[in-house]
Amino acid sequence: MREISINGQVREGLGKKASKMLRKEGLIPCNLYGEKKDANGLPEALAFSVPFSELRKVVYTPHIYVVNININGTNHVAIMKELQFHPVTDALLHADFYEINDTKDITIGIPVKLNGLAQGVRDGGRINLSIRKINVKAQYKNIPEVLNIDVTNLGLGKSIKVGELSFEGLELVTPAEVVVCSVKATRASRSAAAAEAAGK
Repeated sequence: MREISINGQVREGLGKKASKMLRKEGLIPCNLYGEKKDANGLPEALAFSVPFSELRKVVYTPHIYVVNININGTNHVAIMKELQFHPVTDALLHADFYEINDTKDITIGIPVKLNGLAQGVRDGGRINLSIRKINVKAQYKNIPEVLNIDVTNLGLGKSIKVGELSFEGLELVTPAEVVVCSVKATRASRSAAAAEAAGK
């Protein structure tokens, strides 16, 4: 996984009004969740803010990152867990991070990359990517930037499901029956098949 560094400051004021003021100043309210638990045993968040100019390089990218967050001089290693956007303007409102370490497994969605020209495409079909990410569980240092899937032998009308895949050092968390990609017949491929059948 790629790494990126951002700088944050502990948030003093909490609540909607304080968050609104932060956004007016070009800052995004964030929470960092880790091992710390509150009196009820629930994860306790460290509330902080980050300039939008720094956060955008983590948010608006196809890549996944290990994020080194410096909060008031203390370093935290984390991954981005959840983002909240304004329903109308699509502006970034809030970000949640999850603290990670070298020993604990994390669950994260990894982008899928299809490699090769599928046999079904050569036969006139069209390849369809059904999911863009597969959720995996592993120590963060074992997690790749992409999951490479060879589709060269994928025939017309065939599909690849999560359960048919395996990657060294990774546990696939997305359900096994979920279709990753498939080759659909097109009008041209059906016409070609019909012509071939008629010529026999």
